[in-house]
Amino acid sequence: MSVLTATSTLFPGKDGAGVIRRTVLPGGLRVVTETMPTVRSVAVGAWVGIGSRDEAPEHMGATHFLEHLLFKGTPTRDAMEISASVEGIGGEINAFTAKEYTCYYARVLDEDLPLAIDVLADVVTSSLISEADVASERGVILEEIAMHDDDPSDVVHEAFAEQLYGDTPIGRPILGNEDSINALSRDRIHEYYQRYYLPSHTVISVAGNVSHERVVELVAAAYDRAGALGGPGEPIAPRLGGPGVADRSGVRVVDRATEQANLVLGTTGVSRTDERRFALGVLNAALGGGMSSRLFQEIREKRGLAYSAYSYTSQYADTGQFGIYVGCLPSKIDDVLKICRDEVARLVADGLTDEEIARGKGQMRGGLVLGLEDTGSRMSRIGKSELVYDQLMSVDEVLTRIEEVTPEDIASVASTILSRPMTLAVIGPYGDKDFGYAIA
Repeated sequence: MSVLTATSTLFPGKDGAGVIRRTVLPGGLRVVTETMPTVRSVAVGAWVGIGSRDEAPEHMGATHFLEHLLFKGTPTRDAMEISASVEGIGGEINAFTAKEYTCYYARVLDEDLPLAIDVLADVVTSSLISEADVASERGVILEEIAMHDDDPSDVVHEAFAEQLYGDTPIGRPILGNEDSINALSRDRIHEYYQRYYLPSHTVISVAGNVSHERVVELVAAAYDRAGALGGPGEPIAPRLGGPGVADRSGVRVVDRATEQANLVLGTTGVSRTDERRFALGVLNAALGGGMSSRLFQEIREKRGLAYSAYSYTSQYADTGQFGIYVGCLPSKIDDVLKICRDEVARLVADGLTDEEIARGKGQMRGGLVLGLEDTGSRMSRIGKSELVYDQLMSVDEVLTRIEEVTPEDIASVASTILSRPMTLAVIGPYGDKDFGYAIA
């Protein structure tokens, strides 16, 4: 078929590999591809610019509910046919919901690219969302929430986000809760689907042994069959923020008779476009990013106080998180919290050594490059970048930005981020124990 398109080359690649191209189809549907001619597989993703932080209170949990429902059936395929069509050729198909976007993806042999695109386009554009499917999947999601609630290491991160951001969309759980899921009607979910699952909100990303022109042809044909191609619409701009961001400190204790205590101590971090994200990444790697990090060495190797101890960062459009997680015996939590606070204070006061900075940079560089060795990770990088950033940085550009981080950059971001009021979430058998000392 012939459609009006606008195509550009984002990165020319080398020797036919790594070429990244972008086409905008009528209606604002974007298609981005990266060629990997030495592999025999392709990964296809449909990225939709809607996440749980976009939910009004009456829609709480709807984004994740939709993720389930879109696999239940379309006018041309039932649930069994959706999964069997991909799994029957040795492929995989799945999805995930995040705070600011949702992704549906498949990975197949290169010769099966047409099927993967057709199935994903069918799922994203033409879900039936029947009353019967809503009723049956409601029970599945309630079971998922119950399973999640049984894992303290999951719940503590959720409690930390709720304490940090308050009762705002970004602070609420992606899954919703029992009351919100039970309150969601079929009409409310369908209205949410129609409002947000538009071509202008969608990016199709493909990485592997593919031709960009062929991918564009297949995507255009699939969307045209669904009646979803064309009409007015420009691609939505990258998200600048979202409703209801609040930064709070304080303590949240979930009293449970668990054999292990779980804690997250942290504060707000930086947004995904903040120039300081590279320095914070190096800092995080040195503080708690691996077995050679300060926290792991001090808490586990030297003192034997915990099996798992690490720090992490996460970024959103307008905010972020920096956290330290530890799982330990309930009787050891005071010692663990003291070490965490002492190490943070020492880092703010003295910074990192040259050796730690070099090790942190190496960890970031290696993690980036090794994480892009397969089609799925390449597909995710270009799809997510197209949706949430105003430009796609090459891998070499990112590596250069990491290498350019200076001790002064790290000292500055440590002073700014780690000197903020702290937030603490704890799960364990603590009753009304006062943990206020840990964030004073």
